[in-house]
Amino acid sequence: MIDERGVDVVESDHRAWATARFGVRAAQVGPGFGGWQLDDLIVAGLRRNPRRGHLWVSRVLGKHVPARPSAVIAAGDDLADAVAALLAAETDVTVFGFAETATGLGHVVAERLRAPRYLHSTRRRVAGATVLTGFTEGHSHATDHLITPGDPAILVNSSALVLVDDEISTGKTAFDAIEQLHRVAPRARYVVSALIDLRSGPDRERCAARAAALGAQVDFVALVRGRAEIPADLASRVSALPGPSLITGTESGACEPIRCAWPPDLPDGGRHGIRDDDRGRFAEQVDRIAATIVDHVDRDRPLVVVGHEELMYLPLRVAAALDAELDAPVYTQTTTRSPAYVVDDPGYPLRRGYRFIAPETDVAPDRYLYNAEAAVPGARLVVLVDPAADTDALTAPGGLVSALRAGGDDPLVVVVGGTAVTAVRGRATSSSPEPLRGPDFGSYAPDEVGWLLTDLSHVDLEADVALREQRIQSGVAHYAESLPVEYQPDERYGRLFDEVLEATARRLAVAVGAVTELVLAERGDDVVLASLARAGTPVGILMRRWAAAQHGLELPHYAVSIIRDRGIDRVAMGWLAAHHDPSRVVFVDGWTGKGAIAGELREALADLSASGGPVFDPDLAVLADPGSCVRTFGTRDDFLIASACLNSTVSGLVSRTVLNADLIGPDDFHGAKFYADLADADVSGRLLDAVSAWYPTIGDDVTEAVSAVRGSDRLPTWAGWRSVEDVAAHYGIESVNFVKPGVGETTRVLLRRVPWRVLVRRADDPEHAHIRALAEARGVPIDVVDDLAYSCVGLIRTVS
Repeated sequence: MIDERGVDVVESDHRAWATARFGVRAAQVGPGFGGWQLDDLIVAGLRRNPRRGHLWVSRVLGKHVPARPSAVIAAGDDLADAVAALLAAETDVTVFGFAETATGLGHVVAERLRAPRYLHSTRRRVAGATVLTGFTEGHSHATDHLITPGDPAILVNSSALVLVDDEISTGKTAFDAIEQLHRVAPRARYVVSALIDLRSGPDRERCAARAAALGAQVDFVALVRGRAEIPADLASRVSALPGPSLITGTESGACEPIRCAWPPDLPDGGRHGIRDDDRGRFAEQVDRIAATIVDHVDRDRPLVVVGHEELMYLPLRVAAALDAELDAPVYTQTTTRSPAYVVDDPGYPLRRGYRFIAPETDVAPDRYLYNAEAAVPGARLVVLVDPAADTDALTAPGGLVSALRAGGDDPLVVVVGGTAVTAVRGRATSSSPEPLRGPDFGSYAPDEVGWLLTDLSHVDLEADVALREQRIQSGVAHYAESLPVEYQPDERYGRLFDEVLEATARRLAVAVGAVTELVLAERGDDVVLASLARAGTPVGILMRRWAAAQHGLELPHYAVSIIRDRGIDRVAMGWLAAHHDPSRVVFVDGWTGKGAIAGELREALADLSASGGPVFDPDLAVLADPGSCVRTFGTRDDFLIASACLNSTVSGLVSRTVLNADLIGPDDFHGAKFYADLADADVSGRLLDAVSAWYPTIGDDVTEAVSAVRGSDRLPTWAGWRSVEDVAAHYGIESVNFVKPGVGETTRVLLRRVPWRVLVRRADDPEHAHIRALAEARGVPIDVVDDLAYSCVGLIRTVS
């Protein structure tokens, strides 16, 4: 039953079925904003979820139960007013909504605030969309949230960020999101807003502690505060209930949908971001769609406009326009991924349920719709979907239309032509020289990589290793202002490298294939690879070879310089932005240690965009991520990558990069040297060929590796950084920069720094044979540490 406020009514909470049978209840604490009461907003329900058995069914979202559009908009407007009261005169804000339930609510809040920018998270992977970052929602039925702004500047800015959700249970999800967003776009203030805030006292204390650790102001605001009572065994008790009777279709739902065009340059919602100046055109398209629907429905028959999943705001506005035009009332609702419990009881909100196959072809199958026309007697359903849902599965047996027909309804299907990912607005120009290419610079083939570097081969930059280390540690010089004399291992070590390469080439090939497949699937097949010179460059070439061999793609590949404490080469970024779409650039490296370079990349790109420069995606793709610092990786195992075993002779005969003000001007790329005199010792091509020779035979292993990555918790935890801090404290090392974790970093310490000692988990690890050989040659002790987080760690000697 729908009341005069436009909400789906059940008996009051203290008499509701879920409360009476299972003890699920919530009580209001204090007065609500704008006179709202808890019973106006939610009623207790249940869901089949092993992590959380209760479901607060919102009466004003138009999600699980239908609501009048005026009720949804009123709740959103009042929430926006509560936010505005907190922000006072602060108007330059970005609004962020949580998928899937708050995508429409967040948009309403953004409209009311006249926020310049709105974006919501998404569970839908879209070809060509850049995943800027993401987070997980542990209790949810679909845990992964992706953040895919078409223009990263929608999010990457310094304005206050207003996060909008339908409810705050503990605050954990909000803070998980904030911490990931803060890594991409740090800012001083966050406001977490919701219709209801049910946090307990300890929850609020934990939120305050996390805000303090973040170093930013985090405020919470809600229409109503409450206190929830949830039995500890609820999830198991709900799971033991007999399966709910859900309506599914077995017959074809074939129909002729109404197709409404949509301007390709106008966002149809906030999935990829929308700006305030899109408001007028958006309203015009809503009116046009409503006018089209009016011609296909009875004016005196109630309607329920049903959107699909995250597509909430457009159906809401279409329902509002229809409500103003038709003689009968109009309601709004959307489908959901939430497997709620259905029971036909007058005190329970979800009395009828439909289960259907997801119309998107690349996502998990089951989707749901609850109540719908059952809550509005005599209503007709208008199903409004975007092109991603306009597939054969929409009308096939078992699809949404088939299920609705099985329930006695004959829905009108409306397909609204969606938009491509919002284009990045504006590109930088650059008069920088063209990239350096082999054989004039480096030993790689000219089509394998273009080096965005300045050739310093003629300059004497090498310094004695010990003297150089002393100058770096004393603060007299930065490590990037000079080069170490490249240590060339003896013949015995050369044979050891050959053995290492033979033993690890296949594993390396699988990691290359896995990370390349992830990049192509999530970033599109038109990406541009930008490897971090020099360790990332062999990886970039191997990824390029995989894309060519497996998909027939010829990906552009450039090597760029990034330097700890100095950032990324801004001139190179300008060149890339002038020649390619910045949103298509994928940064590539070999591995992560403690995550210093991954963090440097994020900070440098955020600074670049904040100063008006081009906007790049900071997600770093690596073969191995033992430090848990990135979300795109082939593996998180600390395994040996053969290119770490040598210096320039395995990296195209190119030195590490140099940034020296005496040599590099403000309009120059960072510099590097080409060691042509080391050609006889060069094994760069041998490494590439040994790895890529495995490509034709490892398809199944790559598929398995990709599945393993996707099935894992991919969000960075930066656990490696914490373990490095523990090692530094234990050994009395003042700076974590002197602790180099992982096989690759330990090898680097032994090759080009002044090593103090090496820590290993196992004394006889076969993957450490080269490390033992190097340590012996340089007189470096090896300590066995059983509980080491990495397989090995290199410690740099403090030079007085």
